[in-house]
Amino acid sequence: MSGGITIIGSGHFVPGEPIPNERLSRVMETSDEWIQKRTGIKQRHFAEDGTAVSDLGAEAARRAIEDAGIAAGEVDFIVFATMTPDHLFPGPGGVLGEKLGLIGVPALDIRQQCASVPFGLQVCEGLVRSGAARTVLFVCADIHAGMMPFEDWDVVRGLSDRAVDPERYARATKHRGIAVVFGDGASAFVLREADDARRGLLGTELHTDGSKHDHIFVPIGFHRLPYVSAERIAADEHIPSMKGGNLLKTAARQLGDVVRSLCEKHGVSLDDVDCFIAHQANDRINAAVRAALGLPEEKVPSNIARFGNTSSATIGILTDELRREGRLREGDLVCFFALGAGLHWGAALMRL
Repeated sequence: MSGGITIIGSGHFVPGEPIPNERLSRVMETSDEWIQKRTGIKQRHFAEDGTAVSDLGAEAARRAIEDAGIAAGEVDFIVFATMTPDHLFPGPGGVLGEKLGLIGVPALDIRQQCASVPFGLQVCEGLVRSGAARTVLFVCADIHAGMMPFEDWDVVRGLSDRAVDPERYARATKHRGIAVVFGDGASAFVLREADDARRGLLGTELHTDGSKHDHIFVPIGFHRLPYVSAERIAADEHIPSMKGGNLLKTAARQLGDVVRSLCEKHGVSLDDVDCFIAHQANDRINAAVRAALGLPEEKVPSNIARFGNTSSATIGILTDELRREGRLREGDLVCFFALGAGLHWGAALMRL
């Protein structure tokens, strides 16, 4: 008897060399101590100019397919989650398919931002359960470099130690709450129905509250004519805006509630869960959730210090690392949980 979908292969990819906090302190008013205290982040990766999110996703996908031990041609559906597509339209799923040689394979683009994994797993489960697919490639990738408020990339990348123009320094400092958080990266899962009824996706619990869309969003969009103009760019409407305090409090409360609720629905105690894999947005949020649920620190691993917030990709990057290190094994019960712009939030229970 078969179970729900489970991960048969995983992969991740981050571009270039890590960029430590000290580099950011050269282009805005911040410091390594300031960033670590507020976020837990020590470094992040940024893509080079001309690199698209489908490029990062394709590399993560190749690694996941190799890990699964299957041929790329066995993938019969692609689900791609990103908030930073190659183009405003079309979505990058089809471009990713072309880069993997999967011409004609249907590709679905989803937009749940940092909450993409619990939402995407429910979508992938539906595709397999309905018979629309047998092997789903679920890719999550984001490139934030293009939204960063600094222009002095040679300084950020360590190619120059020149002084930065004071006006550009002031502009970057104005947006430092966003600028110090994000990094670029991609993750991928190859998903199939488990061959054991005791394994697979046990369930998900998902929520959306559009009244809080402005807790974190990019103001520019198609609600004004023209949707892009020199005036709107000068007003920095293309840079994310975040209500940090409100977002932190909302995330800590909602995530604790949804994890507890999902486990109760499936008759699972928190002690039964082997590993809780949280979206890596901010160590303060995850510490608050961990404390609210009374979880031991070793059950809630973190890698935000090395990668920053890669949005949709964080859960997959951490999961892939844990699988390759042998810290996640077949039979383990895992709870994925995340909150992202929308606001969207949710959790998923899977027995690997």
